[in-house]
Amino acid sequence: MKIYGGCFDLDKELEEIKALTKKTEEPDFWNNREKAEEILKSISEKKEITNTIQSWKNKIKENIDLIELLEIEEEPEIEKQIMAFTENLPKEIEKLSLLLLLNGPYDKNNCILEIHSGAGGTEACDWAMMLYRMYTRWCEKKNYKIELLDYQEGDEAGIKNVSMLVKGRNAYGYLKNEKGVHRLVRLSPFDANNRRHTSFASVEVIPEIEQDNSIEIDEKDLKIDVYRSSGCGGQGVNTTDSAVRITHLPTKIVVTCQNERSQIQNKEQALKVLKNKLLLRKMEEQEQEMNKLKGTQMNIEFGSQIRSYVLHPYSMVKDHRTNTETSNVTKVLDGDIDIFIENNLKKGA
Repeated sequence: MKIYGGCFDLDKELEEIKALTKKTEEPDFWNNREKAEEILKSISEKKEITNTIQSWKNKIKENIDLIELLEIEEEPEIEKQIMAFTENLPKEIEKLSLLLLLNGPYDKNNCILEIHSGAGGTEACDWAMMLYRMYTRWCEKKNYKIELLDYQEGDEAGIKNVSMLVKGRNAYGYLKNEKGVHRLVRLSPFDANNRRHTSFASVEVIPEIEQDNSIEIDEKDLKIDVYRSSGCGGQGVNTTDSAVRITHLPTKIVVTCQNERSQIQNKEQALKVLKNKLLLRKMEEQEQEMNKLKGTQMNIEFGSQIRSYVLHPYSMVKDHRTNTETSNVTKVLDGDIDIFIENNLKKGA
């Protein structure tokens, strides 16, 4: 089966599932719990795809048999059944194709999504809030759960930045290409003269990695500050200095967390986010090095504008990497961003 320039070998996958399943039957399988859980997870992920493909192969074979029956005797009900199947087949193949594209090392993981307002004061903070709502609505439609890690309100409106943990299968795989600068053009609701303004906000997406021993953090490299937590709308979360801000001095990476009730819990969560950020940074450095060796350049820093949302003088959302565009801006800002996500996945295949 050829999928967007890649191939999926069903027989090979079934053999791998068989070999992994055999390992689970070994007497000492649970001696290393971490490795055992990893094997079980791998079996589950492989079965999800192979079972789907096998099911569709069986359905196709059944319909071929029905077509052969029709050649012998005309049967309107069978003809209707075949027509319904063939009409639905392209959509199902498209879904399966996208699932097969989520094959990166951390694609199936949860992820940490951060939104930071750019230059422009209130305008940018309001735009960051609009993006926050867009991603929240998208997560709701995907049945993903959101855990708010940090939320910093704007001085007058909107948010300066927000950090949230998105929990759900393939969360990182779907959202990883949302990383970059998002640009908004509109008539400003904050401008008395109703002039057109351009606002920017950046989105960062980091995979959540439970176990990774390749990243070690030295306590001497950390600057840790504590302060009082505050929630959405400015209300106090508690009356103690439980919120934690950690600065990794060698890289200048800053992580904040105020979601948990205690300072210790917030520190643990912030360290976890920091470790994930350092791992992502390491991965990006390796990718840049590979691109240099290949003689290509890939822009992955903060200034890489990926998408424009135009509300005036016309309505359009355009992704600059794939040239995917739509005039239904309202629908996009209400979380309907799958067209952009899917086309970026296809482009990277």
